[in-house]
Amino acid sequence: MKTLRLVFGYLRHNLMAAMAYRGAFFLQAFGMLLNDAMLLFFWGVLFSRLPSLHGWDMKQVVALYGIAAFSFGSATVICGNTTHIARIIASGDLDYYLALPADPLVHLLVSRMSLAAWGDLMFGLIVFLIAAPDRWASLPLFLLLGTLSALIVIAFGVLMGSLAFWLGRAETLAGQLNDKLIAFSLYPIDIFPGLVRVLLYTLIPSAFISSVPAELLSDFRWGLLALLVAFVAGITLAARLIFHLGLRRYESGNLVTMRG
Repeated sequence: MKTLRLVFGYLRHNLMAAMAYRGAFFLQAFGMLLNDAMLLFFWGVLFSRLPSLHGWDMKQVVALYGIAAFSFGSATVICGNTTHIARIIASGDLDYYLALPADPLVHLLVSRMSLAAWGDLMFGLIVFLIAAPDRWASLPLFLLLGTLSALIVIAFGVLMGSLAFWLGRAETLAGQLNDKLIAFSLYPIDIFPGLVRVLLYTLIPSAFISSVPAELLSDFRWGLLALLVAFVAGITLAARLIFHLGLRRYESGNLVTMRG
């Protein structure tokens, strides 16, 4: 309960701060929503010429886009520092979170909100509600799958950001890997060759962010949902473990030479 109060307290505070400059807030959110719409438009052009692509039709791709946008949006609305962890570690700004009684990882993640990510979140939800044939009946499942995918985005961001504990200035590398996670999640997994597909289920788990949830929306199977939940639990626990192992190096003073 203490952690939940911290999360909702920061969410409320960050949203109130954004409303102080509501023009900039709505402009950023609308810009991201428009960007997402343009990407989906190109898929529409493609499917106007092809009936399906490796077994995926336009409805399934729309569901995939909706899940991907909603998951990344909700992840970085609530945990806006997901993609900034490496910079915070390398600059020594992690000291602030270690000095407070709250869980340092949770506090680090929720202390920032991405304003543009509201556009992603709204786009994903709107696209699903427009395109899904049984949208109201499937909405609880969509929200559940979007939440699970968001946890993968956050956990992967923690894992990549924690590289800074061992590699030092890892901002560029972590940023590129986070970008790859999102970029690959915008494509159906079946269009990739075998080896790339294996990588997208393991090292860069984009398939679990969009393709697997999209498949569950069109053809629900308890076994596949259990696999997704197990993966989310595994990567979340791994992220916490790696971050706290990294804290031992940080507290030992190994990164003090990187400040400034």
